[in-house]
Amino acid sequence: MVPSKTTEYLMPTRKPTPDHAKLDRIVAEARRNAEQREKGYRERALKMYPWVCGRCSREFTRANLHELTVHHRNHDHDDNPADGSNWELLCVYCHDNEHSRYIDHTGVSATAAEDAPAAATGNPFANLKTLLKRDG
Repeated sequence: MVPSKTTEYLMPTRKPTPDHAKLDRIVAEARRNAEQREKGYRERALKMYPWVCGRCSREFTRANLHELTVHHRNHDHDDNPADGSNWELLCVYCHDNEHSRYIDHTGVSATAAEDAPAAATGNPFANLKTLLKRDG
């Protein structure tokens, strides 16, 4: 059978290949991740507050929004109340200055204080005398 002139120029229809299915999964995952990020405290703070530095009053637009940060007033990054009462928007320069002032005041950076291991409460030599008597 010879193909007619109208059918020889048509694109053949194919089933989606596994590559398309993989691409669909990647796009769906990217959309889910974007939704999760929107629920993060930075996105919530940017929706809640005007895009102005709380210290120097510099205004921000979408073009330079990456220079606006969320500062935790009590320096506890796990304290993220829904009303945003522990947050303030600061430009990167004022944010660095605020953390430098905190280090000067306490002598310890907030991240170092969070990452510091808890003080040891056990005494590894408490039972040493008994152990020495038993061996001897």
